Amino acid sequence: MSDIFHAGISGARGRMGRAVSQVLDAREDVVVATRFDRGETPDLNLCDVVIDFSTPEASVELAKACAARGGPALVIGSTGLSPEQDAEIEAAAEKIAIVRSGNFSLGLNILIGLVEHAAQRLDGRDWDIEVLETHHRRKVDAPSGTALMLGEAAANGRGRDLEDLKTAPYDGITGPREPGKIGFASLRAGGVIGEHTVLFGSDDELLTLSHSAIDRSLFAKGAVAAAAWVRNRRPGLYDMQDVLGFRQA
Repeated sequence: MSDIFHAGISGARGRMGRAVSQVLDAREDVVVATRFDRGETPDLNLCDVVIDFSTPEASVELAKACAARGGPALVIGSTGLSPEQDAEIEAAAEKIAIVRSGNFSLGLNILIGLVEHAAQRLDGRDWDIEVLETHHRRKVDAPSGTALMLGEAAANGRGRDLEDLKTAPYDGITGPREPGKIGFASLRAGGVIGEHTVLFGSDDELLTLSHSAIDRSLFAKGAVAAAAWVRNRRPGLYDMQDVLGFRQA
């Protein structure tokens, strides 16, 4: 098997598509076989894997096209898919290998794995969990999608659904904190790309796990790492926890 692989970029003219292109062009083990956007017809025969940062509709169309011909593999970074579109991606993953993630930062995904393992080992009756996230002033949603991913990892570690453990933001006289719950707090200031901290607290000690994004190119680098990993995998729907080896795939 050759160490060199051929990659395509879907959504190539978008911000993330351009960032992925820069990362791929700097590597010696990748040939960029095609760059395309919605409405264009790429030659998928040229690709071992396609990295997709487009739109939900374009991602679904691409997944169907790849599944119909048995390849190439996909890395999907598009967000905002509806439940119906999620189901179509899952159906395509029965025919091809797909890595899908809402955040391709390698460090952040390491953090997600560590949070799940910590939550699994620290008794929820004794250890509280709080997730703190900070982003730039222009971000419109809170808590961030990544903060929710961290909360889901903590809930998974405790064998529960996040919706059962998530608490409302603290405001006013709230009474004592309910044991076993997972709290969230959000800050918005300046041009912060993204900072996430998960705090585990008991009566005797605090454990703090955190990650800070310094440059947006880290998301493109993570997507490229996912592409190198998934190109020869069996059909299935994977995420960055699989890529990083937290789960056997």
